[in-house]
Amino acid sequence: MKIIKRIIIALIVLMLVGAALVFGINAYVVHSVKSRILTPAQAAGAEADCVIVLGAGIWGDRPSPILRDRLDYGIALYEAGAGKKLLMSGDHGRAEHDEVNLMKDYATERGVPSEDVFMDHAGFSTYESMYRAAEIFEAERVIIVTQEYHLYRAIYDARAMGIQAYGVASDPYLYAGQWYRSLREILARDKDFVKCLFKPKPKYLGETIPVSGDGNLTNDR
Repeated sequence: MKIIKRIIIALIVLMLVGAALVFGINAYVVHSVKSRILTPAQAAGAEADCVIVLGAGIWGDRPSPILRDRLDYGIALYEAGAGKKLLMSGDHGRAEHDEVNLMKDYATERGVPSEDVFMDHAGFSTYESMYRAAEIFEAERVIIVTQEYHLYRAIYDARAMGIQAYGVASDPYLYAGQWYRSLREILARDKDFVKCLFKPKPKYLGETIPVSGDGNLTNDR
């Protein structure tokens, strides 16, 4: 019985240590970048290299509400001079799932010149989007647009890649199922914390396409 009791105690201690590590890393990521989240008014006129809009779900030929809000905020920031270009980073891993062309079309249909809209077709994760923003698009100073729960990790990843990154949260209202996304994000922050320590290369890299140039170079149709 004493052996069983010791095993149970050891397991409890391990669980508590694990939980402390998970929530401790999460808190570190959040608090290390919290001051870099700006209001749209604070970001206006920043003239960053680009405004990065991170991809999300699409519903057929239209953006999901979460993605639509990111796009609307990103376009408004571009128009306010927060960034000289727009970088749409998302998943285009399959012909039938093309976030980035939909995102670019959304922006150009609202008056943004095509040459000012870059597409990152291999932004399969937040980490990969920020790695590629630095290595492929040579972005040095950026404004990132996504919902607040996701923004902490995005800014943290970007800064780990040497980018001077700030963010604007695109949260005009509370989304259905947000509790689940926020809970899942804790583990995602922990995962990216570890990735940023070792900096593994993304699945795809390729030739550089400086975001200071012509966004039409990223067109694939």
